[in-house]
Amino acid sequence: MESRDEQPDAAVTAGRTLDRRAELSEFLRSRRARLKPEDVGLAGFGRQRRVPGLRREELAQLAGVSVAYYTRLEQGNGRNVSAEVLASIARALRLTEAEHAHLTHLAKPKAHKKKPVARQQQVRGALRQLLDTMDGVPAYVVGRRAEILAWNRMAAAVFGDWAQLPPGERNWARLVFLQPDYRDLFVDWEQKAIDVVCALRMDAGCHPDDPRLSALVGELSVKSEEFRRLWATHDVKEKSHGVKQLHHPLVGDLDLHFESFRMTDGSDQSLVTYHAEPGSPSAESLRLLASWGADATRAATR
Repeated sequence: MESRDEQPDAAVTAGRTLDRRAELSEFLRSRRARLKPEDVGLAGFGRQRRVPGLRREELAQLAGVSVAYYTRLEQGNGRNVSAEVLASIARALRLTEAEHAHLTHLAKPKAHKKKPVARQQQVRGALRQLLDTMDGVPAYVVGRRAEILAWNRMAAAVFGDWAQLPPGERNWARLVFLQPDYRDLFVDWEQKAIDVVCALRMDAGCHPDDPRLSALVGELSVKSEEFRRLWATHDVKEKSHGVKQLHHPLVGDLDLHFESFRMTDGSDQSLVTYHAEPGSPSAESLRLLASWGADATRAATR
């Protein structure tokens, strides 16, 4: 088996990066707008209520901060905000763990060690070797910006021969939103699209100064109405496991369990594996794909 970890080394066109203050403001507003007064034990006001969701003063009261303090935060001014206050606001907004982490990244960037924006993401040799030894298990490594960095033969047989794509196109966001074949591959394409956008949002919270990420978001916003719609929701989440239903061009329907293992070496990379229930039709289909080898890989790209 072969794996690839090539990434484009051409200079990125100069452009603005994501505005952290605007991201913080829009994220807080979107989370506040999704809450109804009755969700947090407050009496509603029927048709007299002119704003969607909670008012700023209601959210401030729930969080135990002054209206002026919360207003400054929602306007993008996170300077000197404490972790304790952010936790109170997160509880008031009913944020998930991933959303709380995203809020912290946006409001307190100096609380986290700033990592340099690498021009290339490298996959450790031992990790690439591990991919090659996972015979019969589709697996790949995904990095920042949803970039597909390395993969094994089974991943190519299931998802397509990424080696035939230019390095800059080996990206889940580009594939899902710009390649029609992937709409056919994922039975629930909408959910896959949501997962990709949520991951990009998390990445943007951690690395708003990444020009490659900003350029990717800008390009997708221009080329894909679906991406613009999902990006505007400001939803964030981390999905470490689940089930994906695929419709493969060669073997038909596949029900595959996936597991995502985040590397702890600071590389912002994850190993993603897929497997089928033992004895299931999907397991037999994977076995057939493994036995067909290169033929299956070529068929997956048609």
